[in-house]
Amino acid sequence: MNIPNKLTVSRLVMAPLFFIAFHLASWFGPQLQSISSILTLMLWAATELTDLLDGQIARRKNLVTDLGKVMDPFADTFSRLTYFVCLSGAGVMPLWTFILIMWREFSILFIRMLMMGKGKPVAANIWGKSKAVLYAVSGALGILYIALDNWFEGSPALGIASPALTVVFILAALSSVMSFLTYIKAIIRDGSLSSMSR
Repeated sequence: MNIPNKLTVSRLVMAPLFFIAFHLASWFGPQLQSISSILTLMLWAATELTDLLDGQIARRKNLVTDLGKVMDPFADTFSRLTYFVCLSGAGVMPLWTFILIMWREFSILFIRMLMMGKGKPVAANIWGKSKAVLYAVSGALGILYIALDNWFEGSPALGIASPALTVVFILAALSSVMSFLTYIKAIIRDGSLSSMSR
């Protein structure tokens, strides 16, 4: 297994570790809240860094593989849905935004499988790239908000930050839906799946 794929696998490992770290205080007592916040921030940073590096290394060193093409988007979905299920459960992320994002991610994974069966990749678009950035940003801000709320409980600044954070989650959900609709439109226009037996 090459280095980019090892980095991708590391994201699959870090996702459940993130889930465990996020819930340390609720499972084992509030005295672990600070360490929980620090660990979740560190795991978020490591996950996003490996996501950035694996693609760059694969392209720069010509290490793109069939396994990597499948595993990389799956690892992205796996890790980011883990963030969002934690943030939604904590009441930081509106549930409806999480549901929209989850539906989109499962749907696009299904479409990718269909397209791979036809030997055609799902090409990236501007909405997809915007979605990826907003996923990362909203995840980071949500995790940071929880950490600051634990460290500076009752701060007036957090009361102002809460609505702004909700807006970021809404933008992430909307860009998610728009990217999905753009993919669907391109596939219909291309006729890639029109010959599939039913």
